[in-house]
Amino acid sequence: MGSTIQFADRLAPLQTNVFADMDMAKAKAKANGKSIIDLSLGSSDLSPPPHVLDAIAAALPDTTTHGYPLFHSTRSFRVAAAQAYTRKYGISVDPDTEVLQLIGSQEGTAHLPLAILNPGDVALLQDPGYPSHAGGVHLASGEVYPMALRAENSFLPVFSDIPDTVLDRARLMVLSYPHNPTTATAPLAFFEEAVDFCQRHGLVLAHDFPYSDLVFSDGAAPSIFQADRKKRCAIEFFSFSKSYHMGGFRIAYAIGNAELIRALRQVKASVDFNQYPGILRGAIAALNGPQDSVTAMISTFRERRDATLWALEKIGWHVPNPAATMYLWVRLPGQWQQDSVSFCTHLVEKTGVALAPGQGFGSMGEGYVRFALVHAPGTLTTAIGQIEQFLA
Repeated sequence: MGSTIQFADRLAPLQTNVFADMDMAKAKAKANGKSIIDLSLGSSDLSPPPHVLDAIAAALPDTTTHGYPLFHSTRSFRVAAAQAYTRKYGISVDPDTEVLQLIGSQEGTAHLPLAILNPGDVALLQDPGYPSHAGGVHLASGEVYPMALRAENSFLPVFSDIPDTVLDRARLMVLSYPHNPTTATAPLAFFEEAVDFCQRHGLVLAHDFPYSDLVFSDGAAPSIFQADRKKRCAIEFFSFSKSYHMGGFRIAYAIGNAELIRALRQVKASVDFNQYPGILRGAIAALNGPQDSVTAMISTFRERRDATLWALEKIGWHVPNPAATMYLWVRLPGQWQQDSVSFCTHLVEKTGVALAPGQGFGSMGEGYVRFALVHAPGTLTTAIGQIEQFLA
């Protein structure tokens, strides 16, 4: 008999995945004849702007785009990213030392702990929070300290609650506002507090910023660099998946402290090259071209938010009005508050409506579900009607 394959201990924390369980539940419901309305994934159903697709299509026959894209071949993209930040936030950015192209921001947030943490070092993460933030820490053999996000604190972490014994081993803090899944936004004063805290405790501050444009009020969401203008300790990740509906194209960038960018580039260089140059040309067109599609996107998701809130209110389910993101973060009725996974699996089994269980975002997410507003208002209200029947 052959020897048993031995796997790394770091895989152990990655074995439980609520979203994989939900994927199985959706497949089972579909096999049983249910028509699925999938509100569980934050994948935009909108299309990239035509001028972006045109730029990508025009690159396909260009043979200079067919080879390995090394770092220096991404410079025009990095220049466009730097200029976009300067226009939007009034922050000077060096495209050669302070920008790094990424194959999706999830790649960057997952690789960053490999550049920052030694085995046993601690990362301070939001709870609830985006699951891949924890995954990157586990892959780096680090430890996660969950910073609890509570409604009474506007879903902002309370830094004074972090024990000194944890801070002694902490090397990294990860924030993300506007926030997935809670939809919370953070004022600039909070970021100033976070930068000051990280400076005092020698922490790298990573800010995942995919919903920077998906804000329903007049004021834009603040960048971490409006609080850390000298880029002393911070790095920020921007994705094209939400603002420009390019999720499948896997294109993003990091901006930040030059030493952090260099370290992340070292990790990245050891595991991949860069995105296809034609996609980079599309991303440049997105940044430099007309922004009408961004304005239209905000209007579309505002309409969907309002329709879904109205339908939920009509069935007696009061939900706070989110100021940003493409989600609703919804407190479950009393009998379901201890088991969001069971609620979601039973719901999709009985109705075909799929939601994301709050438990999948961390222990503090238990008792909630997340609605992704990735369908037209009519479909969303139909889903609410089916939820009403399920609850009855």
